[in-house]
Amino acid sequence: MARSAVERGAPVTTASVELPRIKTRLNGNQIRSFWAAWGGWTMDGMDSFIYSLVLVPALRELLPRSGIEATTANVGLYGSLLFALFMVGWGTGMIWGPIADRFGRVRTMMFSILSFSLFTLLAAFSSGLWSLAVFRFLAGVGIGGEWGIGAALVSEDWPEERRTMGAALMHTGYYIGFFLAAAANYFIGSRFGWRYMFVVGGIPAIFIAWIRKNVREPARWENKVDQLGERLSMRSSFFVLFSPQYRKRTIVNSMYLIVSLIGLWAGSVYTPAAMTYIAERFGRTEMQVARLASYSTALLGIGTVIGALIVPFLADWLGRRLTLAIFYIIMSLSVWFAFGHVFYMEMHAIGWFIFCSFLLGLGGANFIVYSFWLPEQYGTECRASAFAFTTNFGRFAAAGFTFLVGAGVNHYQTLGTPVALTALAFIVGLLLLPFGEETKGKPLPA
Repeated sequence: MARSAVERGAPVTTASVELPRIKTRLNGNQIRSFWAAWGGWTMDGMDSFIYSLVLVPALRELLPRSGIEATTANVGLYGSLLFALFMVGWGTGMIWGPIADRFGRVRTMMFSILSFSLFTLLAAFSSGLWSLAVFRFLAGVGIGGEWGIGAALVSEDWPEERRTMGAALMHTGYYIGFFLAAAANYFIGSRFGWRYMFVVGGIPAIFIAWIRKNVREPARWENKVDQLGERLSMRSSFFVLFSPQYRKRTIVNSMYLIVSLIGLWAGSVYTPAAMTYIAERFGRTEMQVARLASYSTALLGIGTVIGALIVPFLADWLGRRLTLAIFYIIMSLSVWFAFGHVFYMEMHAIGWFIFCSFLLGLGGANFIVYSFWLPEQYGTECRASAFAFTTNFGRFAAAGFTFLVGAGVNHYQTLGTPVALTALAFIVGLLLLPFGEETKGKPLPA
C-alpha cells in the first residue's frame, strides 16, 4: 500500500485561515467611564447651546436695560460679542488639560462639570448685558475642559480595537445635548422664557455624585503616574507639546481646530438665530418661532449623530486625513448654501433652512475625527494637555472671527452673507490636511 505524502517526508504546505476578530468585552469600569464621558459631554453640549437658542429674546430684554437699543443689528453685534467672550472662556479652559494629566481624568472631569453648570445657572439671574457676558465667559471656562478629558478617558480605558468607535460614540453626546437643549426650549423656553433655560443648564451638577462614586481612573494613566512619579507635573505635561517630538503636530492640529471652530461657531451656532429671523419674516407667532428654532437645532444634532456613526468606519477605511477632508467639504458647501442662498429666499425658506440644518449637523461631524485622532498622536503623560491645548487654542482665533461676523452683520444689516463667508475657512483646512500625522492602524501611544 502506498504511503501518504506526509509519511514519505514530503513538504507540507499550510494555508493560513484568517479568524474573525473577536472584540474584547468591556468591563464594568470601561462601561461606566464611557457613560461618564458621554454624559458630561452631553450636558456640556446642552449648556453651550442654550445661549444660541435664547440669544434673540435674551438680548431683546437685556440690551435696553444696558442702555442699548434692541435693533436687529445690535442683537447681531452684541450677540457675536457674547459668543466671542464665551469662546475666550472656553479657550481658557485649556488649563484643565495639565490638571487632568497630573491629577487624573475623572477628578478633573467632576470639577469641570461643576464649573459650567454653576455659571450657566447663574446666567438666569442676569440683570443686564454685561452680567450675562461674565457668566457666559465663566461657563465657557468650565465647558472647555470636558471634551479633552472625556476623549482621553475613553481612549485610555477602552480596548485598542474598540477605542475609535468608543471615542466617536462619546462625541455624539455633545450633539445629543443640542437635542436636549432644543427639547427644553420647546417645552420650557417657549412657555416660560429664556431665564428658565439657563436654570435647566444647572442640572448637570447632579451628575457629579454618580461619577465620584462609580468611575475609577484608567489603569494606563495610573501606570504612567507610577512610572514617572514626581517627574509628572502640570508644567512638564504642557511644555512637552512644543518639544521637537510634538511641535509640528501640535501646531498643525491647532490649525485644523481653528478651521472647524470657525465653521461651528460662525455657522452652526447661528442656525437658531437664522431660523428665528426667517420665521419672523414669514409672520410666524412667537411660540412658532421658538419651536421652529428648536426643530432646526434638533436636526442639527441628529445630522451630527448620524455622522458620528459613519466617521469611525470611514477613518479606518480611508484614514484620518481623508475622512476629515470629506466632512470639511460637506460643511463648507452647507454653510454657503444655507446662509448665502436659503436665508434670502422669498418662498419656502423655512422648509429649505430646516433641511440645511441637517446638512450643517452632518458636516459638523468633522469634530468627531478629533476625538480619536488627537489622542493617537500623544503619550499618556501629555495626552489631555495636548487635546486641551489644540482644541481650545483655536477658540481664541475663532472668537476673533465670530466678532468679525458680528461686525459684518452690523455693517451689512443682515446675518446671512457674513456667516456664509466663513465657508472659505474650510478651503484653508483642505490645503493643510497633507501636513497632518496619519495614524490609521497605529496603536495608542503608551
